[in-house]
Amino acid sequence: MEIVKEFQGEYRFLSNFWPAPLVYRGIRYPSSEHAFQAAKVGEHPKWDMLKMNLAQIQSPGEVKRVARTLRLRPNWEEKKVSIMREIVLAKFTQNEELGRKLVKTGSAVLQEGNYWGDTFWGICKGKGGNWLGRILMEVREEPQAKQKAA
Repeated sequence: MEIVKEFQGEYRFLSNFWPAPLVYRGIRYPSSEHAFQAAKVGEHPKWDMLKMNLAQIQSPGEVKRVARTLRLRPNWEEKKVSIMREIVLAKFTQNEELGRKLVKTGSAVLQEGNYWGDTFWGICKGKGGNWLGRILMEVREEPQAKQKAA
């Protein structure tokens, strides 16, 4: 069984930092990282201007740094996995070439291996929940099932 141990090189496109424009909840973001960071503030219309400002930030790393200074929505911990799933699905359905590349990973286990200690979304030093990898594998299953049925 093939294992993709990190989202680098030919698999860099799996990273949320990969430049892949998407529309999420009516706002266009330059990457899934931008959309995810913006989702942390909540869904009230009063936050739309802030989200649009976050969408204008040049790099995913910078939007992540800025978002760390913001107050999290009250239900963030309960919602973050389902929000990530929505955003990853948007990334790979709105960018057809990336969707094809995701499907081409076949049955490989996708691991968001990292060195910065993220053991929720990824795996660091052999430990972690790998939630981003799990979500990517879930999103990959739907088009694969359609191809098999065709």
